[in-house]
Amino acid sequence: MQFRYDFMRAFIGPRDGAIMAAMVSRRRLLPLPLAALLPDTSALAQQRKSLADPLRLGVDHALVASGLAPALLRGFGVDTGIAVTMVPGAAVPLLQALERGEIDAALTNLPEAELNLEKQGLAHDRQPIASGEFVIVGPAVRGKGEDVLGVALGHDAVAALKRLAAAPGGLTFLTAGDGSGTHLAEQALWRQAGVAPAAPWYVSLAPGENPMVQARARGAFALVERAAWLVRGGAPLAVRVEGDPRLVEAVHVMRAFRANHPAGRILVAWFASSKGRRIVAAQRGYRGGA
Repeated sequence: MQFRYDFMRAFIGPRDGAIMAAMVSRRRLLPLPLAALLPDTSALAQQRKSLADPLRLGVDHALVASGLAPALLRGFGVDTGIAVTMVPGAAVPLLQALERGEIDAALTNLPEAELNLEKQGLAHDRQPIASGEFVIVGPAVRGKGEDVLGVALGHDAVAALKRLAAAPGGLTFLTAGDGSGTHLAEQALWRQAGVAPAAPWYVSLAPGENPMVQARARGAFALVERAAWLVRGGAPLAVRVEGDPRLVEAVHVMRAFRANHPAGRILVAWFASSKGRRIVAAQRGYRGGA
């Protein structure tokens, strides 16, 4: 698909082959006629089928770390009894897997790429689930003269990145470089700032390294999801930039066109229902989807 090659070439680094190789494949299911999609719509029938063939839900790393996806899946499982296997990963590889029908549904925070798939008819029933915010975290300011970045608590992410790039030596910005929703949001901000971040102050982490955990250990700056920060963030770092409209995060759920798991429609509808919205509202750092 055109989306797969163009999007990866624009945004993803050379180590993404390893990321894709790590994706757990499932058998490819042929599209079924609509009338044959749900021969038995009873909850009991879906429960029985899901035990033998659990629905596979791809979830961006940040939405796992924040607790949003686990909370939604617990509620869905208790309410429906339908078995779901969560597949954590970065948003771009997950959406590629959704495109190929290797997973049945996805919960991601990458609207532009999701919309591309939807327009091509490769992602169906895309629904807004939650809205959140990305924030820039960095070393906390403890006294006058210590804020070498010059932004103690700002609301302009682009200005903050420009200052960081122009700051004297000693500052470090960490990036996951993995094609996650957080990574691509960060890349968009650098482009808006007109800055091409580079070593030695811009450090791409190894696969599997968590930018927030590493930023705390190294006293570095990073763009992270606020809800995930509320779970795993803290001293010696602090939120340095927040509240910029460009930092808004939109979370959607959608099902694959090529997989057609019978429980796919049920999961999407449940996540977008009043039951799903109540779970979202109970999670720190999120609001219900628009």
